[in-house]
Amino acid sequence: MSIFNRPHYTSDVTNFIEELKAKKPTLEAEQRAGRALLWDKNVDRGLAVEYAEGHTPQQPYVYQTQVK
Repeated sequence: MSIFNRPHYTSDVTNFIEELKAKKPTLEAEQRAGRALLWDKNVDRGLAVEYAEGHTPQQPYVYQTQVK
């Protein structure tokens, strides 16, 4: 028997995902909508630069009073 003619193996996880998608065909669209709520945002580069410029470095031990 050739190694190329073997039956195709699918893992339990792959079978579960395929079954889940078959039961709920809108799953991928819902996932994309949820991702768009939290992650797919347009970044204002100007505000990001201003934020980086306004950052003050933290002192090594934050609870110690500043000594000048």
